[in-house]
Amino acid sequence: MPQLDLGRKRLAAAGLLSPALLVVSLMLVAPLLLVLRFSLNRYDPTELMIETATAENYLRFVSDPFYLGVLRTTLWVAFASTALCLLLGLPLAYRLARMRSRWKSACMLALVLPLFVGSTVRMVGWMILFAHGGMIDTTARLLTGHGIELMYTSFAVVAGIVSINLPVVVLTVQSTIETIDPRIEEAAQSLGAAPGRSFWRVVWPLALPGTAIAGILCFILAMNAYATPYLLGGPRFQMMAPLLYWEFSTNNNWPFASAMALVLMTTTLVLTAGSSLFIPRRYRA
Repeated sequence: MPQLDLGRKRLAAAGLLSPALLVVSLMLVAPLLLVLRFSLNRYDPTELMIETATAENYLRFVSDPFYLGVLRTTLWVAFASTALCLLLGLPLAYRLARMRSRWKSACMLALVLPLFVGSTVRMVGWMILFAHGGMIDTTARLLTGHGIELMYTSFAVVAGIVSINLPVVVLTVQSTIETIDPRIEEAAQSLGAAPGRSFWRVVWPLALPGTAIAGILCFILAMNAYATPYLLGGPRFQMMAPLLYWEFSTNNNWPFASAMALVLMTTTLVLTAGSSLFIPRRYRA
């Protein structure tokens, strides 16, 4: 009888998951298979796309230093923005998780409020701030006599991505730290551990899985960023997503754009999968 009940529960769970699985298959897997098929076609300036089965689009990507450089730039920006988001977000998340003040709701609202504004609108604000004659440039000229050109630089792109991803990282880590009993820290401090030592030896190992999830989410969002590098980086600062869109819409090279999309997706999945396997091993150790 227990085995029969377990089988019925599994069938019921499978029945509940089947509609969602079907929707995911149709909305995600089918377009990816179509993109894969397009990436094996050949581009022609007159016919645009010729159906065939060739790997010349992938060979063109891996053999061209320009596209490899764009991929390296995308990886560098993603790693830098993820590291900054974790460095800035971890203390803020810990402070919010341990806050017992009446101002906690106001702080949470201030943290969530930027998520209600589109990334493009926020990037326009950063453009006004970084532009020649903007607030930062004018302040630098008043103080030093020399302006600061921040627009169309890697610093502007990383700062814009950090401003978008930081609330996501803070909310994810904060919800993880709130599940850790504060009495564990108190016990560590009662045994002679300083507050900083109790954090790194007690809180940090317990919060590591949630922190890893926040870092992976930040990395994925940074790898696929479009509006930020397009608006703050300018035409000379190339990242994968804007270049992919240019190949698809302006150059009409759908096969090569499909190959670039799969290269970007594969790189992101491989790195995130590797980190998701490495972090649990370190956590268990």
